[in-house]
Amino acid sequence: MPLHPRLAEVTDRIIARSQPSRSRYLARLEAAASKEPVRKGLACTNQAHAWAAMPENDKIMLREMRQPNIAIVSAYNEMLSAHQPFETYPAIIKAAANAVGATAQFAGGVPAMCDGVTQGQPGMELSLFSRDVIAMSTAVALSHNMFDATLCLGVCDKIVPGLLMGALQFGHLPTIFVPAGPMTSGISNKEKAKTRQLFAEGKVGRDALLASEEGSYHGAGTCTFYGTANSNQMLMEIMGLHLPGAAFTNPGTELRVALTRAAAKRAAAITSLGNEFIPVGKVIDEKAIVNGIIGLLATGGSTNHTIHLIAIARAAGIIIDWSDFNDLSGIIPLLAKVYPNGSADVNHFHAAGGMGYLIRELLDAGLLHEDVWTVVGHGLRRYADEPFLENGEAVWRAAPAQSSDDSVLRPASNPFAADGGTKLLAGNLGRAVIKVSAVAPEHRVVEAPAIVFDDQDDVLAAFKRGELEKDFIAVLRFQGPRANGMPELHKLTPPLGVLQDRGFKVALVTDGRMSGASGKVPAAIHITPEVVSGGPLGKVRTGDVILLNAETGELAAKVDAAEWAAREVATADLAGNGHGMGRELFASFRAAATGAEEGAISLGLAH
Repeated sequence: MPLHPRLAEVTDRIIARSQPSRSRYLARLEAAASKEPVRKGLACTNQAHAWAAMPENDKIMLREMRQPNIAIVSAYNEMLSAHQPFETYPAIIKAAANAVGATAQFAGGVPAMCDGVTQGQPGMELSLFSRDVIAMSTAVALSHNMFDATLCLGVCDKIVPGLLMGALQFGHLPTIFVPAGPMTSGISNKEKAKTRQLFAEGKVGRDALLASEEGSYHGAGTCTFYGTANSNQMLMEIMGLHLPGAAFTNPGTELRVALTRAAAKRAAAITSLGNEFIPVGKVIDEKAIVNGIIGLLATGGSTNHTIHLIAIARAAGIIIDWSDFNDLSGIIPLLAKVYPNGSADVNHFHAAGGMGYLIRELLDAGLLHEDVWTVVGHGLRRYADEPFLENGEAVWRAAPAQSSDDSVLRPASNPFAADGGTKLLAGNLGRAVIKVSAVAPEHRVVEAPAIVFDDQDDVLAAFKRGELEKDFIAVLRFQGPRANGMPELHKLTPPLGVLQDRGFKVALVTDGRMSGASGKVPAAIHITPEVVSGGPLGKVRTGDVILLNAETGELAAKVDAAEWAAREVATADLAGNGHGMGRELFASFRAAATGAEEGAISLGLAH
C-alpha cells in the first residue's frame, strides 16, 4: 500500500521546517562519532578512575581498547512499581555483555517520581520538570566519555521522555530502551472507576476506595491502564528503540529476562566499533517522530505526549506542533480500545495481538513510515513480529494475522473510529488539545456559562458544597508550566464525571494538564499561551458563555469583540507555588519554561 498522501505531506513539511536545526544536530553527531572506543581519548589517570572497581576480566577488556563498553542508565527505585524490577537488570546486562565480548557499567541513576503518588499533592508541581532533570542526569551519566552504547532503563511518565532527550544529546551513541513490562491484571478498570465516582459522591468511604485502588495497583510492573507510562512503551516500540515486542511482556517472566539479555547483546552489536553502526540520532529522525504521533493516535494514547513528543523532537533538532498532530489525526484510525478509552487493560491489548499486530495493520494501510532505521536494522517491518522463548532465548515470529479480541484491537479496515481522536482546538482563548477518543459523541460539544477557578481544590470544594449541579464549563487558570509547573489535574475527573452522568453538560478548560488517564469528560487542556504569560484564558469571567466544539475544533468565549479586547488578563498571587516540597529548587525551571506547544522545555535545546 502506498503511503497516504496526507501523511507524506505532513512529513515533508516537518522535514522542511526542521532543516536548519536538524542539519546542525546531525553535523554535531558526525563530529562526535568515533571508530575507536571513546575511552581511548582519556588520559591514563581518567581511565584508571573509570574502571578501578570493575572485575579483573572486565578491566582486561577495557584496557585492550577493542571491545564496546555499554552504559546502563537506570531509573530504578522501589516506590515505582514499574521500575522496581530494574533492581536485577544490571547483573543480567553485564553477564549478557560479557557473553559477546563486551563490558557494561552502571553509568548513573536518574530520578523517577510517580504521578500516581503525587497526584493532587504539592509534589506534583515538580513532575513535569522532573523530565528535564532526568535529561540532565542522563547527560551527566554519559559525560564521562567512557561508553560506546547506552541502555536506558525506564518506563513511566516523565522518565522515558527525559532519558531519550538526554540520550539524544549523545546522538552518536546507539541507544536501546529496556522496559520492565506491565503488572498482571487486577480488578477491572470499570470497577475501579465506579468506586472512584462513588467516593466522590460520598457513597462509599475511604476504606472501600483504598481496597479498590490496591486491587488495581497490586504488584510489580506498570499500571495496567493506557496512560502515559504505557503510551511511552508503545512509542519506544513504534519509533524503533525497543527490541520488537518488548513493550508489554510482564516482569518476572523468562521472556522478560531473555529480552533484557537480547537488548544488551544487540547494543554491543550496533556500536561504531562493528559493521552495523546505528546511533540513536539516526533512529530518531523526522519519520520516526511522525510514526510516534501516529502510534499515539491509533491507540488513543496519553495527551501528555502532545507535550513530550514535541520536546523529544526538539532534542533531535526536529520541529513539530499541534497542527501536525491534528492533521494526522484526521487520517489515522483508532485501532485500540484500552482504558480509559475502553474497559480493557494493556495485558488484554497485548494478548489480542499487541504492538506487532498494530504496526503491521498500519504499515499495510500506508499509515506508517516503513523506511526508517531502528535498533534492529533498517525498516519497521521487523516490528510486526513478536518475541517468544526458544531454548531460553528470545526469538521472533510474525504477530497474529487476526486480533483475538476485536473489542480491544481491530484491523485498519474496521476501526473503532475513523480518526485518532486527539484534536487541536483554537479560538479567542488560544490553542489547546482535546482527547475525544474516550468522550461519547453526545458530549463533544458543550456551550455553557463559565465558572472560573484558580485552584483545583476550589473545584472540588464547590462540588462538595453542591454548587455545580448545573450546566457549566470549569475554567481553571494558572496551571501552566510557568505558573506552577503544570501539574496534572486528574483528580477532577471523578466529580466532573459524576455531574456528566447526572445529565449536566460539563467540560474543563485549562492551561494545565489532565493526564494519560483523561477520560469521558471533554477537556480542553494545555491552552497556550498560558494565563501567567498573558494568555487570553485570563480574560474569562464567571458567567461568560464558552463554546467547546470538538467536532469543529472551536474554543471560544462568546463575548462581544470590543469588550473582549478591552478586558485585562487576570493576575494571581503565585507565591504559594514557590516553596515547600522542594519547589524552591525549581524556580529557574518555571521561569525558563517554554509554552506547552513548544514542549514546556526549560533546557537549552535551541539547535
